[in-house]
Amino acid sequence: MSNAAITETNVGAATTSGGVSTAVSALTSRLVILVPYLWLLVFFLVPFVIVFKISLSTTAIAMPPYTPVFSLSDGFSGLVDQFREFSFDNYVFLLEDPLYRNAYISSVIVAAISTFVTLVVAFPIAYAMARAPASLRPTLMMLVILPFWTSFLIRVYAWIGILKPEGLLNQFLQALNIIDHPLQIMNTNTAIVIGIVYSYLPFMILPLYSTLEKMDHSLIEAAQDLGCRPISAFWKITFPLAVPGIVAGCLLVFIPAVGEFVIPDLLGGSQTLMIGRTLWNEFSANRDWPLSSAVAVILLLLLVIPIVYFQNAQAKAQEAGR
Repeated sequence: MSNAAITETNVGAATTSGGVSTAVSALTSRLVILVPYLWLLVFFLVPFVIVFKISLSTTAIAMPPYTPVFSLSDGFSGLVDQFREFSFDNYVFLLEDPLYRNAYISSVIVAAISTFVTLVVAFPIAYAMARAPASLRPTLMMLVILPFWTSFLIRVYAWIGILKPEGLLNQFLQALNIIDHPLQIMNTNTAIVIGIVYSYLPFMILPLYSTLEKMDHSLIEAAQDLGCRPISAFWKITFPLAVPGIVAGCLLVFIPAVGEFVIPDLLGGSQTLMIGRTLWNEFSANRDWPLSSAVAVILLLLLVIPIVYFQNAQAKAQEAGR
């Protein structure tokens, strides 16, 4: 075989090998992308469809306590009749009953206040961690994560001992002669906000720290050299650069805070009106699974739709900035 033929053979083999390698790489990339979609399908979309199906049924004295809908037990021929059994009465009832409407509004307000307070408390901590020496940052990170090593329920119970009228806080303030009578903090929205801020503070600190750590601090020094005051430098440089961390932290705190059940139940008392407690009462006490499922579906839509809208607006803003 001539040298030219050998060269052509080698080139052809290399081209074939390169094509196979590219195909394998593309297949691997698609499989990697497919994993999170499968996760969302199994653990989000499928449960949501089940809950939505239950919300369209009616209450029944049975086990489970609702009339099954969209069941294949009668075959595909019975699906048309089952579609006729779908009922949106639960959603109409939620829109008409002021109890649930006020519970949604109260939950959003408490969650928004808690998120704002968490941001105010977490930003200085995250900024100090980002400006700390590199050798000290792992220790500070561990101190932030350390509360997660204790049970969430135990930490909330600890706040009962702190905030109750004869608790540590009132005893401390009375010992310093700051107050004459115990403060009534327990069983109020203030106690709920305190519990949410304490419990979800690491979720705000970590994304803020991740963003502030990457910031070029020489920009602040340059602004100060040009005569910019520290406060002005913060609002013109630090805050805009920290917006991605602020948005991520606020979402991580606000979303679970809206549907929080344990903290309002333990710190807020029986008079607290939040959608998490309302959902639990309908599901466990009243055994009204269809109505509680409708409450859950509306709560999910109230959280998901604004987030999707915000992400689309942010993506369009980034494309326009390019």
